[in-house]
Amino acid sequence: MELVSHLDTILVTGCGGLIGSEALSQFAKEGFRVVGVDNDMRKDFFGQEASTRQNLQRIKKQVKNVTLINQDLRDRHAVTNILRQVSPNLKAVIHCAAQPSHDFSANDPILDFDTNARATLLLLEAVRKHAPESSFVFMSSNKVYGDRPNQIEFKEAALRWEPKDGERWANGIDESMSIDQSTHSVFGVSKSAADLMVQEYGRNFGLKTVCFRGGCLTGPRHAGVEMHGFLSYLVKCGVRNQPYRIFGYKGKQVRDNIHAYDVVTAIKSFINRPGVGKTYNLGGGPTSNCSILEAMKVIESLTGKEFRFEIQPLARVGDHIWYVSDMRKFQLDYPEWRPSYSLDAIIDEMVQVEKLNFGSGD
Repeated sequence: MELVSHLDTILVTGCGGLIGSEALSQFAKEGFRVVGVDNDMRKDFFGQEASTRQNLQRIKKQVKNVTLINQDLRDRHAVTNILRQVSPNLKAVIHCAAQPSHDFSANDPILDFDTNARATLLLLEAVRKHAPESSFVFMSSNKVYGDRPNQIEFKEAALRWEPKDGERWANGIDESMSIDQSTHSVFGVSKSAADLMVQEYGRNFGLKTVCFRGGCLTGPRHAGVEMHGFLSYLVKCGVRNQPYRIFGYKGKQVRDNIHAYDVVTAIKSFINRPGVGKTYNLGGGPTSNCSILEAMKVIESLTGKEFRFEIQPLARVGDHIWYVSDMRKFQLDYPEWRPSYSLDAIIDEMVQVEKLNFGSGD
């Protein structure tokens, strides 16, 4: 397949997923030639309900300047060929492809590591050899910190856990938190390995790389399932009146939530003014976070349906009691960027879209 174009090219891996599909749409609408790579492994990981095929079909109908490639990124020869073809006009690689679940990673550690760590290395090496002037954006994870955030002292409120030292953690968790000497889950380890390698290709080889250590990245395009996609799956259960299982921490565990649209605008800021070997925490921050119980109450108010749920006493391995992203480092380097979606707006949009998808009327 001939991919070379006179237009600047953006290569997006995992282009059928939440962030990948949003990046595909935004950059294509701005006139870039976008090449998307996705082989719908999400369906293999989590079943048909998690398939990204619908996102890809919608994009093909709505967006021009997009070339889609069905390819497994664990294939070194194929990855090299793709980079060779796009390299003459490659502006940036946005690497979103991943195995994203703690639970799945424990069941198949080798597949998890090959997908998250080795495939990232293959892509970095292909960029170094064939497109060293392009930017490399890696969608990392806050799970690189393992359960280190749980060493913060917490106090229990009616619906959430909060740090006892509210002033110390008022802005959230920053990039200085150690990723060492903690329990990560197998998934957390594979993402940490990839994160470190992305940094190394910046620091050692001079590539323009960045790791965005995401909190809960979300939005109506998220194909949430029980093993992955907290807010998306919670909304789905609320709208469809399906039972929801909470794993540990009494349902009071706190997550910050950021809309996929705002994630991609942050990516754009970096591509417009790239650095070398950068790491940034990226999430909802102090203004857009909630516990599971708090999110349930908001969803109940929008659906008129009372949640059916049970609380399992055992938390997932490496799971966080409280995680809020401190984004001051990114906002200092890129002061033009500000998130446009509030937490209420995120949940409301997701509920309304899920109602339409489910055919539940109002």
